Amino acid sequence: MGEMVKLRNGDETPAYRAGLVAVLDVGSSKTVCLIGRGENGIMRVVGAALRESQGVRAGTIVGLEQAEESIRDAVAAAENHADLRIQNVIISVNCGQPVSVTSRAAMALDGELVSDAHLRALLADGRSRCVAEGHELIQSAPTTYVVDEARGVKNPLGMFCQRIGVAMHAVAVKPSPLNNLKLAVERCHLNVVGTQFGAYASGLSILTEDEKQLGATVIDMGGGCTSIAVFLEGHLVHADVVPMGGQQVTADIACMLAAPLSAAERAKTLYGAALGDMESGADVIPLAQMGEEGEDSAMRVPRSMLTRIIQARLEEIFGQVQSRLRASGFDVAAGRRAVLTGGACQLAGTRELAGRILNKQVRIGRPQSFPGLPAASASPDYAAAVGLLMAGATLPPEVLNPEIARQAPSGQAKGWLSRLTGGLFE
Repeated sequence: MGEMVKLRNGDETPAYRAGLVAVLDVGSSKTVCLIGRGENGIMRVVGAALRESQGVRAGTIVGLEQAEESIRDAVAAAENHADLRIQNVIISVNCGQPVSVTSRAAMALDGELVSDAHLRALLADGRSRCVAEGHELIQSAPTTYVVDEARGVKNPLGMFCQRIGVAMHAVAVKPSPLNNLKLAVERCHLNVVGTQFGAYASGLSILTEDEKQLGATVIDMGGGCTSIAVFLEGHLVHADVVPMGGQQVTADIACMLAAPLSAAERAKTLYGAALGDMESGADVIPLAQMGEEGEDSAMRVPRSMLTRIIQARLEEIFGQVQSRLRASGFDVAAGRRAVLTGGACQLAGTRELAGRILNKQVRIGRPQSFPGLPAASASPDYAAAVGLLMAGATLPPEVLNPEIARQAPSGQAKGWLSRLTGGLFE
């Protein structure tokens, strides 16, 4: 695995590869661009920018030109911060109704030592078996190896065995929404060299090694969708998306109280709570009315009414999360730990409400810090972007981009990869 470095919580992680890594987290409410540089095993953020998203709904592109403009603005701001230009990016994906795909592959070695060539062939076979009709893979990785009768082997390289097997997990999405997302990025003169499921990237940046190993459910609450990633034994084992998020809460407030969306968002942020016993401050709040101007036209709304509207929608979102976890079988299998992240999880009482509905121990997850990362980036809004940065500098290229293994002959993979990415992964 090479040199290891210590994280703030005492966990260890592989040293970061040298070179530039640029990432884009294109969400329904905001677009984040981070540029990092790996040197001497340490990652330093040299450029960071957050811009409001346009043309994206529930993680899906609905207005190509508006989405392109949001991406262009975020990238330009990050490039100016870093004083350099980027060409290759890794992106987060929440669109296209993500599904989990698993497969198994095995090969006979007749007592030989396991070599790199054996593993490449085995993993290529495993990836070829990760198939979901009407879907395209965005990431795939081995979850465990079996060496003869020994299960749970993490790295069989250099071991003697008669027969070796691997279990794979992949995330696949419908191709059209994925291609539209890539098109919006590519129209900004950028190459998409890697894709990662959004909640998986968030998990990389917010979970401790113990949580990944013993089992934890990441619930990434964005503006337009809530993504679910279940980790167990150090790997992603389940992925899903509920197509509702913070924007639905804002829309409920606007609709129920006849307020403009901007006023509803402001009221939610300043006065909102997910539970009545989490309310604090004034009992009555001012709320502008649609089509009316001036402070005199503002309606006085009981704060408890605002809370009831927010709580009802969040209960629905967490109820759907629970039903999907139960259907997958990972509600129990992955233990009682849940970690909330994403911008929409920051309302007072959200953690307590999630704990009641999911019957889990819940904490709010904030991404780990890097040198050069602005202080504001320590909020849950940046979890996916920071996770993408970590993935881009530590994960094997074929995990970041399943197309690499499919298109490149094994003997030419490194050279082909270098030409594709311009050295991003070197």
